[in-house]
Amino acid sequence: MSRSAHRFLVLGLDGGTFTLLRPLMEAGEMPFLAELGRKGLAAPLASVYPAKTIPAWHCLATGLDPGTLGIYGFAEPKEAPGRSRLVQTFRPTEAVWDRLSRKGYRVGVLNFPVRAGYPINGFLVPGMFGDHPPTHPRDLGARLEAALGEPRVGELPPYREVDRADWIARATRGVTQRAAEVEFLQGTFRTDFLFVLVRETDRVEHQHWGECALGPGRMGRDLLEFWRAVDRACARIDRAFRSTGGPAVTLIISDHGHGAAGGEFFTNRWLQSEGFLTLRPGAEPLRRRFVSRVLLASDRFPPTRWLVRSVVDRFRRTSDGPPTGAWLTGDASFEAMAGRIDWERTEAFSYPVPEAVYVNPYRRDLSPERRREIVARLRERLSGLREAHVEAWPPSELYREVRGSPAPDLLLRVNGMADDLRMDFSYPDPFLPRRPEFFYGSGVHRMDGILIASGNGGDRPPSSPPSLSLLDIAPTVLDGMGLQSGSAMAGRSFAPWLGLSGT
Repeated sequence: MSRSAHRFLVLGLDGGTFTLLRPLMEAGEMPFLAELGRKGLAAPLASVYPAKTIPAWHCLATGLDPGTLGIYGFAEPKEAPGRSRLVQTFRPTEAVWDRLSRKGYRVGVLNFPVRAGYPINGFLVPGMFGDHPPTHPRDLGARLEAALGEPRVGELPPYREVDRADWIARATRGVTQRAAEVEFLQGTFRTDFLFVLVRETDRVEHQHWGECALGPGRMGRDLLEFWRAVDRACARIDRAFRSTGGPAVTLIISDHGHGAAGGEFFTNRWLQSEGFLTLRPGAEPLRRRFVSRVLLASDRFPPTRWLVRSVVDRFRRTSDGPPTGAWLTGDASFEAMAGRIDWERTEAFSYPVPEAVYVNPYRRDLSPERRREIVARLRERLSGLREAHVEAWPPSELYREVRGSPAPDLLLRVNGMADDLRMDFSYPDPFLPRRPEFFYGSGVHRMDGILIASGNGGDRPPSSPPSLSLLDIAPTVLDGMGLQSGSAMAGRSFAPWLGLSGT
C-alpha cells in the first residue's frame, strides 16, 4: 500500500434502513452504529433499480449499473418459455476486490452472493446459494467451522410462525457467527480490503417489518435482541479489521431499504386482462378461482383471518414440502403455467424478473416496428391505471447502456415499491390493494438504503454530499486506496467527505 492509501472495510447490512435503525440507535440499543454515525457520515444510499439483492450487490461490487452488467434480478431467461437459471456471477466484469488484488492488495470477501469462490490475493467465502459453497482457498470452509466449533449458519429457511423462536434465534446466531468468522479470517489473512455481508437483516425485515417498525419499546424481546446482536457484530468486525493494520475507513451500507408492504400487482394477470397474454382454453382449474376468492374473503374478518393465517402457516412450504397453493389448487407459478400459454397469440409476459415485461421473443411474426408499438401500448395503459400508480421505463431510460440478451423491454415500479410485483397466476384479479395476512411477511424493499461511514483521514467538509448512490461505493474505495476508478464506473467518489485526499 502507498503511504497515502487507507484500508477499507465495507460491511453490508442487507436491506438496512434508517427507518428502523435510527430509533434503535437513538434509544441506545445500537450504540456502535450511533457513535459511528456521530463521528462520521450518515446518509441515505440510493439503490439501483430493480432494488433487489443480486443486481444491487453485484452493482456495488463492480461500480456498474444493471444495464451495463445485464443483471436485473435473481434469474435470467433460458432458451424455452418458462425456463430460467439463477444469475451465475458478475464475471467476467471485475469486482473492486479483483482490481485491488491484481495491484497487490490483500483482500477478503465474506458472504457475498456468488456461487463459488475463485482465486484472489486473500480469501473469498460465498454466501446465499448454499450452506457449503466452494471457497478460496478450497479448505477455508472447513477451517472456518473448526474455528467456530459449530456448523456455519447458512441462508435462513422459509418462515413459519410456529417456528418463530427457533427462526429468530438462528438469525441471531448467524449474525454473531459473521463477527467470529471475521476475527478468525482477519487474524489469518490481515486484509487491506474486507467486504462482509450480513444477510439476516433483510430476512427479518421482510418477515417482521410491522413489529420492528413499532420501535424498540414495543417490538418483541427476541427481535430487539436480534438488532442488538447486529450492532455488537458490527463493532466486533470493525475492531477486528482495524486491529491488523494502518489507517482504516469503515463503510456500513445496505443494498436497498425496506418499508411496509402495500398491495400485490399480478403482472401476468394484468397482461392477460388487457389482451397481451393469452392462455389456452381450459388452462386453469375452476377450483383455483373459487379457493382464491374464499381465501381473500376470509381475510376481511378478524376471526376467519386468524384461522386462515394459522392454517396456511402450518402448511407453508418447507425445504421438503410443496407450497400450499399448489397442494390446494394446482401449481399457479409461471413455470407451471408456461405450457398453458398460447405463445402464438401472446404479445408480452413477465418472467423471470418480477419487475420486468418482455415482448414475446418466441413470435417470429413480430417485426421491430410491431414490438415498439406493443411497448408503447403497454406504457400507455399502465400509466393510465386507476387502481395503482405504475411507472414503466425501457431500460435505456434508466441505464447508461444496455448489454446482454434478452434484456427486458420494460421495467415496472408500482406505488413507489410499496406494492410487490408477482409473476404467478394464483389469484384471478390483477391487483390486490392490500396484502392479505396469510401472505409472506409484512415488509418489502424500498430504494433508499443506508450509509454510515467513518475514516481516520484528515478533516472532512462540514456538509454531506448532495446525494449518494450504491454505485458510488466502488469508486470511493478505489479512490481512497490510491487507484483511479476510471470513466467506466457509473458512480463518483465521495472520498473527500470522509477526510480522504483521494488520488
